[in-house]
Amino acid sequence: MQYRLGAGGQLQRRRKQWVRWLAGLAVLAMLVLTAGGLQANPGTSLRLYWEWDRLRGATRDFLFRSSETLPRAARQPAVATPAASAPAARASYDEAAATPQVAAASSAPTAQPSPTPIIYNLISPPAAFKISGFQHEFETPNNCGPATLAILLRYWKWKGDQEKIAAVLKPQIRDRNVRWDELVQYVRTHAGWLNSLFRVGGTYETLQLFVANGYPLIIETGYELEVGWVGHYLLVTGYDANAQTVIVQDVTGGPNRTLQIAPVDKLWQQFNRLYIVVYPVADAGKILQLLGPDADLDSNRARALEQAAADRTADNANAFAWFTHGSNLNYFERYTEAAADFDKARELGLPWRMLFYQFGPYAAYFNVGRYQDVIDLATATLNARPELEESYVWRGWAWYMLGKRTQAITDFRAALAINPNFTDAQNALGILGVK
Repeated sequence: MQYRLGAGGQLQRRRKQWVRWLAGLAVLAMLVLTAGGLQANPGTSLRLYWEWDRLRGATRDFLFRSSETLPRAARQPAVATPAASAPAARASYDEAAATPQVAAASSAPTAQPSPTPIIYNLISPPAAFKISGFQHEFETPNNCGPATLAILLRYWKWKGDQEKIAAVLKPQIRDRNVRWDELVQYVRTHAGWLNSLFRVGGTYETLQLFVANGYPLIIETGYELEVGWVGHYLLVTGYDANAQTVIVQDVTGGPNRTLQIAPVDKLWQQFNRLYIVVYPVADAGKILQLLGPDADLDSNRARALEQAAADRTADNANAFAWFTHGSNLNYFERYTEAAADFDKARELGLPWRMLFYQFGPYAAYFNVGRYQDVIDLATATLNARPELEESYVWRGWAWYMLGKRTQAITDFRAALAINPNFTDAQNALGILGVK
């Protein structure tokens, strides 16, 4: 299979693949007939799983999808009147909540003098720089995030591979996506000498600064495969400012890929130019100095909002720019404005897989009372691929707000069937008093 970075796919491509993928029925039959033997040959098992998954996806596309884009919003969306009350709807995987919050003490401690901050001698990025010493591995099915993180963690002397990470973050192979905050949390809880954080609104200069100072960065981007647009993680390990390139470790495309920054940035913008840094805990002060104003979450989001507005001004027909602008408005709980941005992005056309990876429309529509929009979007997404626990949880809360408790419980349980470790679904059932 050939992989490439590029623009969105065409619907007719899916039709052409349909006939070819029918041949996968033979592979599926083989998978069933030889299931016992496959356990002794995991490499063969994974290859057969890929073929089975593609056949299954093609079947669902044929039965449930008629467009390469998400459904458009209704012209005049009605605001639903809640039939039940629910807790605050900010999911734990929202950007603002990804950083643990410390509860205030019951009594104010005695004021202590502020320590004198340490000023680190940061390296000014040279024209070109490359970090070496990475042990590459290609991703197994639906394992882009764990595989990319494994490469980065081994750079910091961690022992393990993508399967060790996946066992915690996505115990089921069919789980389609691992979120950015899940990667950060894994580092914080499974590599005690390391810490991690993420920010949005990155730039080429951000990549240069961190890499030149010895910190590879994971970025999340759009990616074009034979099956169409998907989300993807890349590990940035080098750059050449004169050539306007970056060097990336790509668990799908291969190690040490040299890519032009312009097309990479266009795809990075589709994910709010999000980046993840992993670092030894002793380097926390240095990381904050490298982040500068972006060390503060509110300042980082305000700047990312400005960046998204500039992208939107530069190309008013860029659906991703509208989407990213709405995502940053969500952070500031400006949900009415965000909902309008997401409506516009859907009108312009977003890839049908968009809600596999980012959930801003769910949050905005839910918080302005557009529960049926949440249900409709989640249903369209789950009809295409029913292995997305976040969509089940958002749809479950929307059902609940419309007074349909049974449907809500069904969706929360469906989320746990995909990812038994998904705390949002566990908490939802707990709030409803269901075991």
